[in-house]
Amino acid sequence: MARKKKAEEEPEEPSGTAGACVLVVLSGVVVAVVFRVSVTVGILALWLLGTLSLWRAARRRMSDSSATPPPPSGSTLYAAHGYEVERVQEGPGEGMTILYPVRGEEVSEA
Repeated sequence: MARKKKAEEEPEEPSGTAGACVLVVLSGVVVAVVFRVSVTVGILALWLLGTLSLWRAARRRMSDSSATPPPPSGSTLYAAHGYEVERVQEGPGEGMTILYPVRGEEVSEA
């Protein structure tokens, strides 16, 4: 009967967290061994790894998936505000836009 229960149970998939924990522990062991050999070499190795990590992070390109889509061209109706825009003025900062609504004209939701 014990064999049937084992056969019916689905095998567990390895966890990504467990793999990350193993890598952290192995990295700690390597750093400890390097510091045990020579403190100076350990400090230089940590500085080198930190510099390489920072350089790699700075060179990585960010995806455009989180960028705000451009406003529709030729349209003066902005859905987020619910009114027509009288004029659009570029602000003092880069990418800053100031919208001046037409006074007293609220656009109804249709």
